[in-house]
Amino acid sequence: MADFEYGPVDLYVIGFEGDRLDADTFAAIAELVDTGHIRVLDAIIVSRHEDGSIEVREFEDLGDEFDVSQVTFEAGGLVGDDDIDELAEVIPPGTSGAVLAIELVWAKQLASRFAAAGGVVLQTERIPAPVVNAVLSEAEGE
Repeated sequence: MADFEYGPVDLYVIGFEGDRLDADTFAAIAELVDTGHIRVLDAIIVSRHEDGSIEVREFEDLGDEFDVSQVTFEAGGLVGDDDIDELAEVIPPGTSGAVLAIELVWAKQLASRFAAAGGVVLQTERIPAPVVNAVLSEAEGE
């Protein structure tokens, strides 16, 4: 089996009101890290002001708001300026988003197995959970 240090990484933008990440969202992230389901490789907070300008803060700078030591960031610097510019477009004025580079731990093993077997992943596509649930619920109703 090919040994990858990291598996595939998904970039998430989790939106919230104002410029402060709420404690429940932070606790959910910490719990998923603690249980080994995900690794957070990088995380930043992007706030879009009413005038459209953006402010970027490092997750580690939230120490006065949360005990950020609950979450270890494995490889900071993965989310670059180009990513921030692109992802900030989905954040409405007056709100903020936590931009997370998340490694789904099971996907690392899957990627290693594919590589060891000579397989090459040509493309992946994510279907958001609300869409999957709505489509399957509708299909069950037919």
